Amino acid sequence: MHELSIMEAVRDQALEQAERHGGGRITAITLRIGSLAGVEPEALTMAFDVVMAGTTAAGARLVIEAVAAECFCAGCQAPFPAQDGVCECPRCGAISRQLLRGRELQLASLELADPAPADPTFADPASADPDPRRQDR
Repeated sequence: MHELSIMEAVRDQALEQAERHGGGRITAITLRIGSLAGVEPEALTMAFDVVMAGTTAAGARLVIEAVAAECFCAGCQAPFPAQDGVCECPRCGAISRQLLRGRELQLASLELADPAPADPTFADPASADPDPRRQDR
């Protein structure tokens, strides 16, 4: 089941991106998956909770955006849906050699929880009153 290793790569990318954007808990991960990508969305969904356990993405939602395959007909100069991966133009019958979309397997977006507010007892010492004994406040 290569979906498990794919989900491990998604986890690593998601955690890296979350860290780059201030850390915090990941609440949702959106994947964009083309119909010709060669992965089973159901298998990815099953692997998701197992792979995310024990990370800042534990308990996150997995959102899968399905991308239908689409080809381009050079003769008609128009795109058309590639039903079941068949790239035969429904208008003129020509076989397309140009796949426009359908092989995507992308980490499309992350939703991050707001990081916990900073503890005021650990405020920046440079902004503190230099003489805390002053009474003129």
